[in-house]
Amino acid sequence: MKSKKNKFTLDELADSYVFESSLTPEERKSADLELAEARRKNRERISGGQELYALVLQLRFLMEDYAKSEIFDHELSFASFLRKYIRLKYKVNKNFANDIDLKEAELSLILNRRRLPNEKTIVRLELHSNSMIPAISWYRVLEKEKEHELQSNIAFKQKQNKHVKNRLNFELHEV
Repeated sequence: MKSKKNKFTLDELADSYVFESSLTPEERKSADLELAEARRKNRERISGGQELYALVLQLRFLMEDYAKSEIFDHELSFASFLRKYIRLKYKVNKNFANDIDLKEAELSLILNRRRLPNEKTIVRLELHSNSMIPAISWYRVLEKEKEHELQSNIAFKQKQNKHVKNRLNFELHEV
């Protein structure tokens, strides 16, 4: 269904991306402009609740994709995801801390990577998001961070070395 204003239907616009080689440069530019305008109008129709829902889902998927990936990125820490989550609704950390019954100082320590969140905090994050971001998603991001730390912190391992006695000794014989 073509509107009086648009030259292309939504199906035609979608097809233009699938079969872009069949369009002339002028048709492609026109289709791109119409699609951009359609997206802009859709964004204007989205309510604040719908937008928040979409942003929370987007953050959840980003967290889950990162947790599954083989790559560790310091910029994608638990604290950075929590900071992004807080910014979706709050301008002041104090208000968020109050809403999850957490001392502002404790939240600050977590956000500044000076303390790890405990289970109660992780469960409260799930409950606060109305289960849109499950506790396990928060935990997996935290687990990825700890895994990297355990693998890469050589100085810590060397420091712990002096505390280990009577190590297991294996003698392997060929059979």
